[in-house]
Amino acid sequence: MPLVSVIIPTFNRGWILKEAIDSVLSQSFYHYELIVVDDGSTDNTREILASYPRIIAVTQENRGVSAARNKGAELSTGKFIAFLDSDDLWLPRKLEYQVNFFKKNPFARICQTEEIWIKNGTRINPKKRHKKPSGMIFEKCLELCLVSPSSVMMTRELFYEAGGFDESLPACEDYDLWLRISYKNPIYLVKEPLVIKRGGHEDQLSRLPCLDKYRIKSLLKILESQELSSNQYEAAVKMLKVKCTIYASGCEKRGRLAEARYYQSLARRYS
Repeated sequence: MPLVSVIIPTFNRGWILKEAIDSVLSQSFYHYELIVVDDGSTDNTREILASYPRIIAVTQENRGVSAARNKGAELSTGKFIAFLDSDDLWLPRKLEYQVNFFKKNPFARICQTEEIWIKNGTRINPKKRHKKPSGMIFEKCLELCLVSPSSVMMTRELFYEAGGFDESLPACEDYDLWLRISYKNPIYLVKEPLVIKRGGHEDQLSRLPCLDKYRIKSLLKILESQELSSNQYEAAVKMLKVKCTIYASGCEKRGRLAEARYYQSLARRYS
């Protein structure tokens, strides 16, 4: 039985997928299985996967990245799950560092590593607001996503306890999951940069419009769960009102007046 199940979801990323797979196969820690879920690609993805006899490759109809990750988790057998987006890379000791972290901290259930950011082939420095915290980070995660799927390792038990990725969200599905995990579980940081996060290409989900709409949906879900502490609830309501106000303003500017009124009323409902 492998200790770690590595899951790569992919859709029409034949131009870059091989680099992601090779970065996993080059890991110094080798007690893992690699599961690649092809989410209905129409390019040369199947041919690429067929050239790797060591991996577990599965193809499904196009259902989105959340469904692909959930499918990989369903097939996994390791105690830990680690995700890698198909446009990102791992440095060779990524798994080694995180497995060692869990050995030294057996109470921990999830951790992430620092990252190196590359945009359009050029290294960039994250802004101060993107600085990754460690520990009980729920309140800090409310404004924007501070946990990267490609840097995370968590127990499979925790993944299922949290409910996995929400397949109804076309984007911000990671923001949604980290909120559901972080309100009652510390998310620890391994300070070494062990992931190369690559951006700037046109098929990134983070380039989709109206991202705050999906974050608002996630905030509503976590508020309606009735599981937050009073301080967490207050912080979540405050952020919900901010995001609703900003999103409603954008709708007004674009002439979507009915949508603007809905989000304005949503902000007032929690006043």
